[in-house]
Amino acid sequence: MRLIFVLCLVFSVGFTIRSASVPDSDAIRTTIAHYLQARNEKAPARLRTLFTEDADQLVSTGEWRHGLDELTAGMLSSSHQEQAKSSIEIASIRMLDAEVAIVDGRYQTTSLNGQVRQMWTTFIVKRTPAGWRITAIRNMKPAVP
Repeated sequence: MRLIFVLCLVFSVGFTIRSASVPDSDAIRTTIAHYLQARNEKAPARLRTLFTEDADQLVSTGEWRHGLDELTAGMLSSSHQEQAKSSIEIASIRMLDAEVAIVDGRYQTTSLNGQVRQMWTTFIVKRTPAGWRITAIRNMKPAVP
């Protein structure tokens, strides 16, 4: 009898966690979509609203950007060298807990001269009173084997 109770408890907790992640997954995807839209439209004010105050970014060149001012300036500088066609195909969203998730995806940008860069990107997103916000980004250009 005790085993049946424990199994029911485990399955009900597991179900609750899975069903709670569907709305979170949709909200996280929306946050990443808004990020891309703001980047492609070179909209610094909108970009700032998508990040936590202490956010940081490591870009594929090795440059670290810390805080909203550095993030916004760096992103706009990068965006001015691109054709406003950046895209991210989200490969996975892994909830670390109810408040934090890791988002991995393929990131593609097109420079002004038409050169396409294929990269990997990882976002760390955090639930805030204002919704899901980006707290860290890590971009990586895969090395040639």
